[in-house]
This record gives sequence, structure tokens and C-alpha cells, in this order.
Amino acid sequence: MPMCLLQGDELPPVLEYRRNGRSPFMIAVDHAGNRVPRRLRSLGLTSAQLAGHIAWDIGALEVAREMSKILDAPLVAQNYSRLVIDCNRRFEDPTSIPVFSASVQIPGNVALTKEEIEARQQEIFQRYHDHLDHLLEERHKRRQRTILVIQHSMTDVFNGVRRRMHAAVLYNRDDDFARLVLDLLRQQPNLIVGENEPYSARETAGYTLPHHGERRGIPHVEIEIRQDLIGTDAGQKEWGGRLAGILLEAERRYPNTA
Repeated sequence: MPMCLLQGDELPPVLEYRRNGRSPFMIAVDHAGNRVPRRLRSLGLTSAQLAGHIAWDIGALEVAREMSKILDAPLVAQNYSRLVIDCNRRFEDPTSIPVFSASVQIPGNVALTKEEIEARQQEIFQRYHDHLDHLLEERHKRRQRTILVIQHSMTDVFNGVRRRMHAAVLYNRDDDFARLVLDLLRQQPNLIVGENEPYSARETAGYTLPHHGERRGIPHVEIEIRQDLIGTDAGQKEWGGRLAGILLEAERRYPNTA
């Protein structure tokens, strides 16, 4: 009998807001939560470790919710920690269920059985991406144009060095819409905006952008914001409003969003 990871009274792996939003934008947050299923016993980590960036993208969900509200855009977010399973990595990637993250050992990820791995893949990863697929397919069938926005946050300090950039735009093969967003962000005063940083979507095993954006041939962009800028309500509202305005202008300039 297959192993059951999530118990009946635990929160589902997928959060959804404004399913029937009228906006062409649809927002996804791969690392929205830092929850760990009860039976995994916090993966052997402290509450302080689970509150840090190794476990989730701090502030990303709140920024996405502000964007969703302003744009009237559907939002789909993943509720459990990326340390349980990273919903932006292919199964074969060694960081899919990491044994180490930022030099921190994850005891609950050591020597997992095939059944334990498959339970995480099916109950969290697959349910999240199936939900995204279903909503995108619904929009396609009713001929509703869609631009996919994937929202992340990044650490403000990496390997002991403070990052200077405030945000970054990521893309892979199809860069048309992403470059519009990048150019508009770089026109904002006093912002340093990276391109395919802190990692390149062309080089990593990122999953969401190629699987849902490129595979469907819809415009898409992945956005990173430095987490210290969105750790408060004020920062989240500021960045949510900023990005909503930029996305609307990028849509206006984009030649084909059908």
C-alpha cells in the first residue's frame, strides 16, 4: 500500500486565490511556505532553520498576493517547504530533496526509501503542478490569454557577501516578455536589477518556467526580489504595486499575448 505523507487534518499543498480573475496574468509561487508534514518531524531542523531562506522564499507569497489583488490575477502557490521537495526542480536533480542546503544538513532527507520519495513527489510536487496545469488548460479552452509570472525571493547575503542587486529577471529560450519586464525594472530609479541572476534559468534545472511557460508557448517571466526588501508589510505592498504596474506596461508593449 502506498505511503501517505499528508494526514487528513493537514493543510493542502496548494493555495489558490482569484481562480476566476479577469487579468491575463497568472502568478505562481513555487516556494511560498515553510511547512513540513507532521510525520516528517520538522526534518530534524530547528524552528529558526525552518524560518530561514533554506526552507522557503521569504516575502514572495505576500508580494504575489498584492500583485494578484491589484491585477485581479489568479495566484497558485505551494504550501510546503522546498526542503520537503523543491517544486522548481526536476526529480532527477540532486537538489529536488536536498540532503544539504547552504551548508546545513537536512537529517530528515537522509537515506530515504523509494516509497518516501514517491510520496513527496506525488502528494506535493505533482499536486501543485497538476493544479497549475489544470488552471492553464481551463484558460486555454476558453481562449483567455495568459501571461505566466513566477515569483521568487533571494537571500540578501550569499556566501558572506551582501548582494547589491535589488531584484532580477530570469528567462530561458523565450525572452521576449521577460526582457520587457527587465527593461522597465531597470528604468526604475535607484534599482539594481540582475539578468538571469542569482542563477540563470538557462543553466539550472528549474522546472516551472520551461514546463508551464515554454511548453505551452505562452509569454512568461520569473522574478526574484531580495528578501530583506520584502520582509515587512510595507515592503511587500511597495514591491507588489511596483511589479503590478510594470507587468501592465509590459503587457501593453508586448506584440502578441494571445
